Amino acid sequence: MASALKPVIVRKFSRDWSAGYAPAGFAPESAELEILDPAGKLTRMAWEQIKWVCYVRDLPTASADSSNPERLLHKRFSIRPRTAGLWLRLTLQDGDEIEGLASNDLSLIHGVGLLLTPPDTRSNTQRIFIPRPAIQALEVVARIGPSRDRSSAAHRAVQQPELFPEEPEQVS
Repeated sequence: MASALKPVIVRKFSRDWSAGYAPAGFAPESAELEILDPAGKLTRMAWEQIKWVCYVRDLPTASADSSNPERLLHKRFSIRPRTAGLWLRLTLQDGDEIEGLASNDLSLIHGVGLLLTPPDTRSNTQRIFIPRPAIQALEVVARIGPSRDRSSAAHRAVQQPELFPEEPEQVS
């Protein structure tokens, strides 16, 4: 059973960051983010202060790089993504640009922000949650449909036989 709290790194617009544990999803009406730091202290932050919330594999250690604890090396896709979803390019309030894949559903319209899959899924960051107040501009680059495997394409190429073949009319 998955834990209700996931490890996160919260980056603020002031460039400082906090590490801790946050819920996997946020209620549409939540006015602030609550994170539980590794020491067990509950911290609340207003969405207007937050640049992004990165769901990470591992929380940074004391010897980790303090300037980039999320380890987000690639903020743009180098090639067209293969996973189904909406390829989005976001410009944030501080002018920073980031791309990601979002699910093509109502979560784009409702809620306190957008949940994106980052370009480099092999890095420490698995998902990025960007609050709506942090977004200055949003561009849909492409809609990526579900992949079609070759076996289904070959199956469709075979002509389907008629269930009721047409018979010529008989004149008496």
